[in-house]
Amino acid sequence: MSAPETTSPIAVGIDIGGSAVKGAAVRLATGELADDRVLERTPTPSTPSAVADVVASVASRITADGPVGVTFPGVVHAGIIETAANVDLSWIGIDANALFSRRLGRPVVVLNDADAAGIAEMAFGAGRDRQGVVMMVTIGTGIGSALFVDGRLVPNTEFGHIIVAGEDGEKLAAASVRTAQDLSWETWSERLNAYLARLECLIAPDLIILGGGISRDHVEFLPRLRARAELVPAQLFNDAGIVGAALATAASGAVRGHA
Repeated sequence: MSAPETTSPIAVGIDIGGSAVKGAAVRLATGELADDRVLERTPTPSTPSAVADVVASVASRITADGPVGVTFPGVVHAGIIETAANVDLSWIGIDANALFSRRLGRPVVVLNDADAAGIAEMAFGAGRDRQGVVMMVTIGTGIGSALFVDGRLVPNTEFGHIIVAGEDGEKLAAASVRTAQDLSWETWSERLNAYLARLECLIAPDLIILGGGISRDHVEFLPRLRARAELVPAQLFNDAGIVGAALATAASGAVRGHA
């Protein structure tokens, strides 16, 4: 007799970034992508209606029909957008849960993008089984942060916007700044060191996880960095937001089983 077919819960994670919207089906038991990623460019201007169209397009190309988690690059309280640093300011005040649920025709949970990435890393990546104070720093178009205390998320921190030498931290040390200004890894790493030094003046984490798209290049900059805390690269790289968004649907009680 053959073994019975096993099933595991699947949800869809969609990660809205300043340059791209990417998504995939995720196996919640393992954090693995159940299929290839789907990626489309973030529209310009990145208004709620335009972004919702792209999110719907990405979702339509993902075969799983489970609930959907969506990340947003800003503060999100109960689905309401409160800040929008790297997308159109018309997002502020929008009920994103309602917007995406209507557009996709199924339950949607919206959360801060760095929080989603941190949730994934704490569950399946560099923060797994770590206690104490853990800070996830996502470095991409901007800088995001996710703070965990003994594994529990403190949501909607905005440490990417701390002032470093009179300048917004992400304007100094985001990955997009390195590219736009054609900075060497050495020069950019010194900027990131200045950011980390200021961060550690405000909070004293035991572990700092460096994520975002640039985390795949960690061999270029991680050996140049200095911090009191242990510094490690994200293990899920730029998929962390997708995985964390999918995991957020389980926390909301929206998941149902899928093969």
